[in-house]
Amino acid sequence: MSLGEFLQGARESAGLSIDELSDRTSIRAGLLREIENNNFIHCGGDTYARGHLRNIAAVISVDAQTLIDLYNNEHSTEVRNIHDMLVENNVTKIPTERKTISWKSLAIASIVVLAVIAGGQIIISNSKTTVSPTVITSPSATASAEPSPNSTQTQTTEVEPSISGELSLTISAARGNSNIDVVINGESLYKGPLFQGETKSFSAPNSISIYLSNAGDLDLTLNGEKIAPLGARNEEIRKTFRSK
Repeated sequence: MSLGEFLQGARESAGLSIDELSDRTSIRAGLLREIENNNFIHCGGDTYARGHLRNIAAVISVDAQTLIDLYNNEHSTEVRNIHDMLVENNVTKIPTERKTISWKSLAIASIVVLAVIAGGQIIISNSKTTVSPTVITSPSATASAEPSPNSTQTQTTEVEPSISGELSLTISAARGNSNIDVVINGESLYKGPLFQGETKSFSAPNSISIYLSNAGDLDLTLNGEKIAPLGARNEEIRKTFRSK
């Protein structure tokens, strides 16, 4: 029995439909169907796949480690290549012969060095005049280097409040995963991962400050209107929305 079949059987035993499991785990139904078909391609990698499995395990009352072990055996890309392990342990390395320098080569090199030193001393002693070198100095060019921009951009925007008099913000991981931090009135309301397919909503009377680690893959809706992406994929953005 594959991991996907095991998950489907456990969900059905818990009396849950795909849509009910999606509501309770905040994982979109389409991705859950792929997982039950033993397809983890769109999970975003091993780390996110294991995170989804832990969320599912808590809802269908299954030991999370059991699911993780099945995933590691069937799907993990972190299994090391046998050849790499053999190389690391010097099993497949070709032995190389250590070369040593012969005493004859050392003797010849010593004689050459001594001859050069002796010749230099003779030339110096036969010199009648000493020429002092003239040092020509030129002004050094100084270039003012502009400081490199910070990879994290900070922006502040004033907006009209909604009809209810509050700011309403919805963040949706439409195209990929991201870490987010939402601060309202100086208090972090949510700080953690937002997996692809998940959506979270927040509201505040005066201001909402957000941090996005992957701005290009997120869709934001402010007071009911979808706004353009705040940055590119994998770009970190800090943004504050304030009511006018």
